[in-house]
Amino acid sequence: MKKTIETGTAEETFALGLQLGQTAQPGQVYCLEGDLGVGKTVFAQGFARGLGIHDAVNSPTFTILQSYEEGRIPFYHFDVYRIADVEEMEEIGYEDCFYGEGVSLVEWPGLIRELLPEDAIWISIEKDAERGFDYRRITISAAEAGK
Repeated sequence: MKKTIETGTAEETFALGLQLGQTAQPGQVYCLEGDLGVGKTVFAQGFARGLGIHDAVNSPTFTILQSYEEGRIPFYHFDVYRIADVEEMEEIGYEDCFYGEGVSLVEWPGLIRELLPEDAIWISIEKDAERGFDYRRITISAAEAGK
């Protein structure tokens, strides 16, 4: 499955994250790609709200992982931008997050591609300056069932 959505405001990007968070299931891993400043944090905030989390959600760049337990299922927000070696992921117990009872959202997933489940859901956020400052093209790709 591949779907492309266009948003014209930060609120619309948040709302898309909210919608996906509302349907997220335990054991799912979402991989969030996009350049710096493209809106990954806004999307993640909406995703968390869709899970029923009302705490402030920010990019966990300096801690790699932020865990939120207050929603309908645990939420594990990874930002692996500063990871030096995939072994760091083992040290923080990524497997318990990816294969446990919660849902994981991984920013900069290309840096740990070999650790990600084959059925991960990939979300790419892109800007297009010609379409306006707040315009975003968001592509969601998921593995087909049975593959």
